[in-house]
Amino acid sequence: MRADSSIRHHDLCFGCGRANLFGLQLELEPADGGVEGRFFVKQDHQGPPGYAHGGVIAAALDEAMALLVHAEGQMALTGRLEIDLLAPAPVGAFVKLSARRAGAEGRRMTLEAGASVEGEDVARARGTFVRV
Repeated sequence: MRADSSIRHHDLCFGCGRANLFGLQLELEPADGGVEGRFFVKQDHQGPPGYAHGGVIAAALDEAMALLVHAEGQMALTGRLEIDLLAPAPVGAFVKLSARRAGAEGRRMTLEAGASVEGEDVARARGTFVRV
């Protein structure tokens, strides 16, 4: 584990890379058997004026689940991703993320993730990851 305890896989990753100025630059850490963290919604992340693009929220949730798998030492890829967008995330806000493992069968792992802004849920996701 790194001294700063954050989880990421490489600096140019769209989701977690700190050197990717157009990416999400997620800040995730291990927490209670899963991961928790946040990202800042930038102007570049807009869909509707003033709000994050739904695909950006989906990418953040996918990345949170993938980083949990990565932190567990597994090499797996997203096989299925289901997203429920519940409320808009405004530009200029921090979106809090969490991800937890929900189950596993054979090479498949099921994970769940959520996103919120100032205590209001904005999205939830369920993903199936397949070990390679």
